[in-house]
Amino acid sequence: MKRVRLLAVLCVCLLWAGPACARGWKANIVGHPSLPPRFVVVDKADQTLRLYGHQSPLTELMSFPCTTGQDDGDKQVMGDLRTPEGVYFVEERMARPLDWGLYGNLAYPLNYPNPVDRLKGKTGYGIWIHGRGKLLVPRDTRGCVAMKTPDLEALARTMPPGTPVVISLDPVVDPGAADPGAARDLGEAVELVEKWTRAWESGSEEFFSFYDPKAYSEGGGFAQFVAQKRGLFDRYPWIRVMAHDVRALAGPDYVVTYFRQYYRSPALVSEGVSRLYWMRGADGGLRIVGREWERTGVTLDKAFLERSRTEIAPVIDAWRKAWERADIKGYMACFAPGAAQGERTGTQAIREHKEQLWPEAPPRKVGFGSQRYALVPEGVEVTFPQTYAARNGYEDKGTKTLLMVPHGPGWKILREDWRPL
Repeated sequence: MKRVRLLAVLCVCLLWAGPACARGWKANIVGHPSLPPRFVVVDKADQTLRLYGHQSPLTELMSFPCTTGQDDGDKQVMGDLRTPEGVYFVEERMARPLDWGLYGNLAYPLNYPNPVDRLKGKTGYGIWIHGRGKLLVPRDTRGCVAMKTPDLEALARTMPPGTPVVISLDPVVDPGAADPGAARDLGEAVELVEKWTRAWESGSEEFFSFYDPKAYSEGGGFAQFVAQKRGLFDRYPWIRVMAHDVRALAGPDYVVTYFRQYYRSPALVSEGVSRLYWMRGADGGLRIVGREWERTGVTLDKAFLERSRTEIAPVIDAWRKAWERADIKGYMACFAPGAAQGERTGTQAIREHKEQLWPEAPPRKVGFGSQRYALVPEGVEVTFPQTYAARNGYEDKGTKTLLMVPHGPGWKILREDWRPL
């Protein structure tokens, strides 16, 4: 009887102290096209760190034992000995020497607290994935994730800065998308990023509707953010924003999207990594509650030019066809306000010239050759050979150069130059 009672007490103690009953967030990671190509999952329940690759299907690439905070549950305040739960990102490799026993002289800080953590009032700092020079014991850190140093060295070869890290109690990683709701959240957030960039380009008030004004506090608060953006909208005649390679992961009650952001205006070209944190508002829609941004070198000029080419080419073709038909309305619709055509300045001057010329010598054939596209500060310059024939027998050949500038959601001609051959 005493042995049975002892076993019962031991079982109760194990159930109380064991990881399965600890308070915490249980991540459900499902297969989705927007998942990162590589990401880390820390399982606080079984004290394991795993590296996954999104390789159709989602695949576990590496698995290592780890140790997390001494106390159970999600980190709330500095010094509570808990490991935070959510989606975080590797920031850098620590360059300074570290204590060998505690850190194995190797550490990678995470971006705790992230914007959602700060929104919830969580405090603390210095949450790392680091090595361990001494024996690895479960639940033995002050909040960090520690690994055997040789294991971390092996992982580090595929964990560059920016790698996402999901920290969770007993996470489920399901490449079969068993939870359609989780996949839907990721898909919705990715679609919203594209709409957000288009609204930004438009410079309209719609742009601000993507944010939660009560929650968003980055850069001095929402009111200051709105004032700063409105100033830029008024200052620049056009803005173009490209979100390249958008990825998404779900946190406890938020979704984080991250991507390479390319920004272009007549006065500024910049590029960096942008992370948007989305939470559902009272209406059930996702809203941006926080953002993280890190400027990088500009590498996406070519990708932006290719995107611009696909948008500009139909405009030029529509312009050519309207010209050939002597369709003055369609022809002029392709010019931006204040456009110049040779020595003629302004759309009114261009219109009057064509209205005088075409009745006497209507176009018969307008031909454009292969087009060359180049980025210039004012927009995109397009150069091509042109042949022209009028119905009165006049013909010419030359090189046409168009300066195309963004206008609303599309592009228009700001300057047209022609050089005869």
